[in-house]
Amino acid sequence: MVMNYYVYILESINKKTYYIGQTNDLLRRVQEHNTSRSKSTKLGVPWKLVYSKECQNRSEAVKLERKIKSYKKRIYIEKFINN
Repeated sequence: MVMNYYVYILESINKKTYYIGQTNDLLRRVQEHNTSRSKSTKLGVPWKLVYSKECQNRSEAVKLERKIKSYKKRIYIEKFINN
């Protein structure tokens, strides 16, 4: 069975920060972030999904997640989202 993975970017509506992650169940993961089940995003609730991309496997998703996280500055992440 092939399981697809997703790379996603969330934006905190209150704090105007981004969170970048990857998962095999995008809807469940976004819900976890918005119900404070994730320690790393608890303080940014509510979150909105601003980007997602389906990848064929976890390896591909991890690679893309690392690439996006390497951008560091908000302006580069926003350019990535808008392209």
